[in-house]
Amino acid sequence: MPFKAMGLHPSLVQATREMRYNEPTPIQAKAIPVALTGRDIIATAQTGTGKTAAFLLPILHHILALPRSTTRALILTPTRELAQQIDDVCLGLAYHTPLRVGLLVGGAPMGPQEKALRAGAELLVATPGRLLDHMRHNQRRFDEVHVLVLDEADRMLDMGFLPDLKRIVARLPARKQTLLFSATMPPVIVKLAKEILRDPATIHVGQRSAPAVGITQAAYPVTENLKTPLVRHLLRHMDMPSVLIFTRTKQAAKRLARTIAADGFAVTELHSNLSQNQRNRAMEGFRRGDFQVLVATNIASRGLDVDHITHVISHDVPHMPDDYVHRIGRTARAEAEGDAFVLVSPGEEKSLAQIERHIGQRLPRITLPDFDYAQPVPDRRHGHVHRSSGHRSSNSGRPAGDKNSRQDSRHRDSHRSDSHRAPSKPHQKRRRRN
Repeated sequence: MPFKAMGLHPSLVQATREMRYNEPTPIQAKAIPVALTGRDIIATAQTGTGKTAAFLLPILHHILALPRSTTRALILTPTRELAQQIDDVCLGLAYHTPLRVGLLVGGAPMGPQEKALRAGAELLVATPGRLLDHMRHNQRRFDEVHVLVLDEADRMLDMGFLPDLKRIVARLPARKQTLLFSATMPPVIVKLAKEILRDPATIHVGQRSAPAVGITQAAYPVTENLKTPLVRHLLRHMDMPSVLIFTRTKQAAKRLARTIAADGFAVTELHSNLSQNQRNRAMEGFRRGDFQVLVATNIASRGLDVDHITHVISHDVPHMPDDYVHRIGRTARAEAEGDAFVLVSPGEEKSLAQIERHIGQRLPRITLPDFDYAQPVPDRRHGHVHRSSGHRSSNSGRPAGDKNSRQDSRHRDSHRSDSHRAPSKPHQKRRRRN
């Protein structure tokens, strides 16, 4: 069913065409008609399937029929980056309407946000902590909110926002509809849904634990002290137009970004030590293609939609299988294709086995014939070098299966210079916009 046939306002249908939303994704096709009836929804879907437009389009349609200059809808999301992204999509969809959108997030001045509230922004996108700050100062501006959206609800609860969410819900006396979107559905989310949703429609798209279709996965066994040299080797010898690298800590992200930059790659970083302006500049530059590589902590693993990411590299094995699924979901967005590599040390094999059980498949192990697994590595503590003991996989050849073998064939025999080079442009991939 095309967007026009869903009964959406003509201004919204025009915006979907201009934003190249050619046809609804499965979550949009299921959620939008139900949301338009005013019914509560609890929805799960794989990351990168278009959940944002699935709740924004019916909300905007609803608000257009109401008197303006009053806040009517509130979207809650766990992080500033996700809030900014939702705000961007909302501005695009509402471009041909008179509706105003306000963004309430921490790390930014209160003044401009208070001005947006006084002006009567009809839709607000917020993080829980900053929203409560505004509610304490001026509760009455939220007394006419009809629609509440909890986006990435499982992540909000993981981050300890459950008490804040309950306080916020209690301060919305005019709430008529609640839409809960979550990538996973643990028991605590089910319990919350029973408390705040009224006779919700349940919508489920795709296998909850499965990565998105189109992602080619592989594991690279390597000792811990050779992970950074292996990342450098992959960047030099594989065709990687746009790369997102995850590290476990912000200190590791900073160190790795400096090392990659010293090799001449255009690189930026994203972690909690950065100010909001620094985070915005990093994300905007990566989206534009100014940077070939983004090194980030798990702050970038949920919901961030950058169209052109061709490769995701996990510098470490996540402790939680769901974190792995969300990390690799940053590539192959909206039915495109992408590669996801995880570097696994001997001590991380058990965690990788848990991930493999979670996703229902064993990742092919790749050992590179042109990488020195016994190379000397500087010892930062004592200022000398030592030889690595190496780590060889029992399956040191190409991974089984035609699809998963293609990354091994991409390695180049010729070596690039380590001197600075211009950043790659975003890779054009076969895709459908959400």
